[in-house]
Amino acid sequence: MTDAYTALARYYDRLTTDVDYAGWADYVERHVQKQKRPVRTVAELGCGTGSLTELLARRGYRMTAVDLSPDMLAMADQKCQGLGVLFLCQDMSRLVLPSPADAVISCLDSMNYVTRPAALRRTFRRVYRALAPGGLFLFDVKTPAALAGADGQTYLDEDEDLFCVWRGDYSPKRRVCGYGLDLFVREADGSWSRAGEYHEEYAYTPEELDSFLREAGFSNIKVYGDKTMRAPTEGAQRVFFAAGKEL
Repeated sequence: MTDAYTALARYYDRLTTDVDYAGWADYVERHVQKQKRPVRTVAELGCGTGSLTELLARRGYRMTAVDLSPDMLAMADQKCQGLGVLFLCQDMSRLVLPSPADAVISCLDSMNYVTRPAALRRTFRRVYRALAPGGLFLFDVKTPAALAGADGQTYLDEDEDLFCVWRGDYSPKRRVCGYGLDLFVREADGSWSRAGEYHEEYAYTPEELDSFLREAGFSNIKVYGDKTMRAPTEGAQRVFFAAGKEL
């Protein structure tokens, strides 16, 4: 098994054609438009191949895209050519932006990939410092119910030249869901190559996240259902947090 998002980076977009990135961008803008101060500069943490970054850049935001994977950033750079996006290869828990951002966002459960609570607490402190006064921090997480429900599950994605299988394994003791991934790719000569990766996500509770945000200095913390502007329902699989930095 290789590190996460190394072998997968080249094929990630082909395997995520079902993700409604326009819908995610719309949801980000719904929160942005509620802010008291104009939001012009946005930093996206865990930007991946830059699909959301590209959409927001085309909508007029000055984007900074941050990811730990050089391979994913290389794909994002190709996608965002000519859009003035700044790319930073950084660990979120060591985030340093060249200038304060009006908003920091992180989507598609990137925060779950920070599998040590101490590192997530550092991440929130770094985000707070990186925001301009009055700035917005918006992110989503998979809930403990979602990650526990992935235990023993197998997920398949494929097209005619690509086959990917994921297997979920949840550890209640560690509160971590591990995903073993096998990727099979048809080569030009008709043969198949195989690569593997291993991913982990941590099951944070909403109460923990609220506590970490307050500890970092955030206020006006609100929790929403999956891309809604309402409180999450019982058993929600994904929730969003919106937190503000005081003016």
